[in-house]
Amino acid sequence: MENKVLLKKYLKKTGFTLILFLILFLFFQKGTYQIYVIRTNQKINAILEKVIEQYPNVSKNELIELLNSKSVKSSLASDYGIDINKESYLPENDRQLFWNILFSILFFLILIGVLGKLFLEYQNKKDKELQSIIKLIEQINRKNYEIDIDTMSEDEFSILKNEIYKTTLLLKEEAEVSKKDKLELKKSLSDISHQLKTPLSSILILLDNMIDNPNMEQKVREEFIHDIKREIMNIKFLVGTILKLAQLDSNTVKFLNEPVSISKLLTEAKENVQALCDLRNVYIEVYLDKESKINCDLKWQVEAITNILKNCVEHSFSNTNVTVHVVSTPLYVKIYIENIGNPIDRKDLPHIFKRFYKGKNSREDSIGIGLSLSKKIIESANGTIYVISNNEKTEFQITYFI
Repeated sequence: MENKVLLKKYLKKTGFTLILFLILFLFFQKGTYQIYVIRTNQKINAILEKVIEQYPNVSKNELIELLNSKSVKSSLASDYGIDINKESYLPENDRQLFWNILFSILFFLILIGVLGKLFLEYQNKKDKELQSIIKLIEQINRKNYEIDIDTMSEDEFSILKNEIYKTTLLLKEEAEVSKKDKLELKKSLSDISHQLKTPLSSILILLDNMIDNPNMEQKVREEFIHDIKREIMNIKFLVGTILKLAQLDSNTVKFLNEPVSISKLLTEAKENVQALCDLRNVYIEVYLDKESKINCDLKWQVEAITNILKNCVEHSFSNTNVTVHVVSTPLYVKIYIENIGNPIDRKDLPHIFKRFYKGKNSREDSIGIGLSLSKKIIESANGTIYVISNNEKTEFQITYFI
């Protein structure tokens, strides 16, 4: 951890204590030395006074020279049983040395005790912070995300606690999103069930009529078979679309990323809805300012554009055109798809790309899943989609960023 505040505080206290004790020890040593100096000088001064008194002919210069001389004869001291290299003439100095050693030992014991106390305080603080973090994690494991950030102290674990708090907020948000997703999934499954129930019920009714009436006219039987086929195709489309969305949601789709011609993309999408255009007498016109390419998966982007064209054709007035304009720049390729028909209600505009959402002007057999799938596919190719609708005109704006 980069910001170890508690450790820095401990090191500061330890360093301050060592410096303080070092200064005190130096003062103690200086005081001891001063005592030695005073005591020794007093004794030497007394001896010098006695010498001058007994031998007045001895000059002071001779005495000073004798004191400053480095050659010292130890025979006189040895006569009194004193080794001047190991012992002092003055017994007080020996006693002072004893107390000096005793106080030095005591001094360092006190120093060790203070440093030990600081270390124990540091360790206890760490243990308390660790226990606090463990309790926070236990609360998170119990899915209790209400953590009071104000109780977090400024120590070496503060950053860790803050990160835990951020993680907790993230987990709380994910838990709420997960709960919301479960509700959405429940609603989606309900919608899917309802969407499947209608065509399946129709198929069962038609099959029962055919079984109960073996002598049914051939023309009626063919109509029933045609209706059953239509319902089966609806089920196939619904299941296929849901499976595609599930693949996209789970990120299991491996998109091919290769240069794709916009002209080819729009041509294939247009061909996919040509039969619907003929049925509703709607014509699709495509205008390109210049030939351009985007990096994407052709098959999936054709699926997305097809769904949007299909939506536009279905909501267009008869004998009108769906116009497609393409604008290319060095930064993006923008596709405008416009139809003339009943506009999307203002309240529905923010929701039309939501899964299973059906707006005010949606057809009765609409599932509300095609535009959601298109948005998902376009975004996978670094694109965006936007819609505006008013005055009988609806325009989808698709932007692929290069």
